[in-house]
Amino acid sequence: MHSAVFLIEFGAIILGLGLLGRVAGRLKFSPIPLYLLAGLAFGTGGLLPMGASEEFVAIGAEIGVILLLLMLGLEYTASDLVSNLKTQYPAGLVDFALNAVPGAVAALLMGWGPVAVVVLAGVTWISSSGVIAKVMGDLGRVGNRETPVILSILVLEDLAMAVYLPIITALLAGVSLAAGSATLAIALGVAGAVLFIAVRYGRHISRFVSSDDPEKLLLVVLGLTLLVAGIAQQLQVSAAVGAFLVGIALSGEVAEGAHTLLSPLRDLFAAVFFVFFGLHTDPASIPPVLLPALALALVTAGTKIATGYWAAKRAGIGVKGRWRAGGTLVARGEFSIVIAGLAVSAGIEPAMGPLATAYVLILVVIGPLTARYTEPVATWVSRRHTPPESAAPAAVPAQPGLKDQAQDPVGRA
Repeated sequence: MHSAVFLIEFGAIILGLGLLGRVAGRLKFSPIPLYLLAGLAFGTGGLLPMGASEEFVAIGAEIGVILLLLMLGLEYTASDLVSNLKTQYPAGLVDFALNAVPGAVAALLMGWGPVAVVVLAGVTWISSSGVIAKVMGDLGRVGNRETPVILSILVLEDLAMAVYLPIITALLAGVSLAAGSATLAIALGVAGAVLFIAVRYGRHISRFVSSDDPEKLLLVVLGLTLLVAGIAQQLQVSAAVGAFLVGIALSGEVAEGAHTLLSPLRDLFAAVFFVFFGLHTDPASIPPVLLPALALALVTAGTKIATGYWAAKRAGIGVKGRWRAGGTLVARGEFSIVIAGLAVSAGIEPAMGPLATAYVLILVVIGPLTARYTEPVATWVSRRHTPPESAAPAAVPAQPGLKDQAQDPVGRA
């Protein structure tokens, strides 16, 4: 009986996601907000709570994030990653300053203690790699020139989590300095080792994985990714970082074949991830904290847009690409919920959980909108505020050997 109920519930979820995806496609809109609203409707406190398939959906959600980051990693080589990290680390510092500070200030204004201040700073700091990866795929922007800048910031954030999560765990548990330092050292060591192996031995890994049989290639790549992600998470490093680095390590025909085989699985489990997020949110807990969450979301949406614009400008990307980079980074998601969940489990500020949930829900809904519309809105505003020329410029005689200086030398318009 339980098996039948599970099949009915999970089948209904998948069918509903397919229909919502069709609606979003006809409207030329990202389906993510619709997936989240569906989760809210059928989750805890919703219209028709589902319980039998909850555990399977939770596992599927974890796999969804892992596959999203693996597929992003397959788009880039190890040398691309290292060069981008070397050039974009100042953007990581700007990202931290602009987006962690509003959370810390908000916690202080609400009269919370120092540990809660550090926790809320983390909630507002980290963008959602899973949501952003899905949005870029939906909008067809994976090949854009601003995309490496976006990925560099996301990777820097995820690597920073290897430092932040052990620290916050130690603060919440009240452990000794020595124990906290040991956990941090292990996390940093594992992240560094995985990155070194991906960069140094990527060709050997590709040869090991390579196979002319699609079935064998799928099983080996998927198994290796889940294994590395699980080991990374067990050692206090983000599973997403591990999956991303596996994708970076694979190259050539192996990467192309894996991308083709894994795309349908990514789409399935990514949709499950967003539904799972909504399933575990009680709609009744949101109204009391909606106004502060909305205010915080609007402020940090603006600071993320500023972060992406600055980073893309520093990388020499054109103006339109800068706005696209900023708008794409707005969404928060899995890390913010994990951080808030740690605080709630430790009994730190009961309002932290509902506030973080409402904050993330707002930005997960707004994020796909800012990714799509920030650039055209900024272009429209710029044109509105550009004064008309009082007179036509005088013609300048053409000079042989010189290119048109008005052309935009970078990025897609």
